[in-house]
Amino acid sequence: MHHQNLIALIRQTTAAVFLGLVFLAPLHAADIAAMPDRQIQRVLNDALQQFSDLEEGANADYIPALAEVDSDIFGIALVTPDGRVFTAGDVESEVSIQSISKVFTMALVMEQQGADFAPDGVGVDATGQVFNSIVAIEQYKGAEMNPMVNPGAIATTSRVAGESREEIWNRILEFHSRFAGRTLEVNQPVYESEAATNQRNVAIGRLMYAYGHIDSNPDQATDIYTEQCSINVNARDLAVMAGTLANAGLNPVTGEAVMSAANVPETLAIMSTAGLYDDAGKWLYRTGLPAKSGVGGGIVAVSPGRFGIAAIAPPLDEAGNSVKAQRAIEYVSNALGGNPYEVEPVQPTRR
Repeated sequence: MHHQNLIALIRQTTAAVFLGLVFLAPLHAADIAAMPDRQIQRVLNDALQQFSDLEEGANADYIPALAEVDSDIFGIALVTPDGRVFTAGDVESEVSIQSISKVFTMALVMEQQGADFAPDGVGVDATGQVFNSIVAIEQYKGAEMNPMVNPGAIATTSRVAGESREEIWNRILEFHSRFAGRTLEVNQPVYESEAATNQRNVAIGRLMYAYGHIDSNPDQATDIYTEQCSINVNARDLAVMAGTLANAGLNPVTGEAVMSAANVPETLAIMSTAGLYDDAGKWLYRTGLPAKSGVGGGIVAVSPGRFGIAAIAPPLDEAGNSVKAQRAIEYVSNALGGNPYEVEPVQPTRR
């Protein structure tokens, strides 16, 4: 009897060690589709547990309403191209999307005007300045502003086609909603708070207009940009949006082709250049993932063809990126082999 118990214990220990190695070893692209749900779920659970007690960072307070958001919100979600959705933590609480909206409004303009609108107009290089820099505008007379920083983002919003403000706004909100797979709404208190304190963005919009990079009413463009930043999302919404980019523009949950697959590579490339503000290079160095953060506490990241992932946690670091969301996404991506630059060498068959 003792001998049988010992054998059973050895088998259980061996299985546990094997599973531990499976969970810790990075996977390759082909492995994600075949990976059992429980393994992916365990990685998310581990990330949540590991970083839940992290107390670094603080809520953004330059927009008064953001300072009042519950700083304990922490949720992680991941969506695969085949439509599997995995979540851990609080994925129901909503925060304002903020600068993450820049990605999807840019994608809308690409759909309307073609991907070349960015390099030929707004610019695609990182500015080397803070995200709301006026110095950067003056330095290049509004050129090379990148859609992921405020001057380029406001100029990009001004390019959305529409005969009226209402029509332009409805197109932006509808496009975001199609990416998320559900009807999204604006957080009105955040919008009002941001609109009352966005004098710098108003100045940026007018300066971009003065240099000829906005053809329409610059104040309207800034106001629409402010409203798009106030769209409410939860971690699951953001993961579905990221998953749609990971799946070449086809929403893996709804099955709708939201954007042309031809425009996705350019979208991801621009996210890589300036998606995490001043720390975009550091993020790309560590993870290899195109990503975009928002001062509401959210981050989306894309492993092309593998998964889209998002996390929300309002406390930010000095660069304006969620501390917990960065750690969680990096942890999950490393565990699931998400870095597109990591490949296994192939031995040559011809010499």
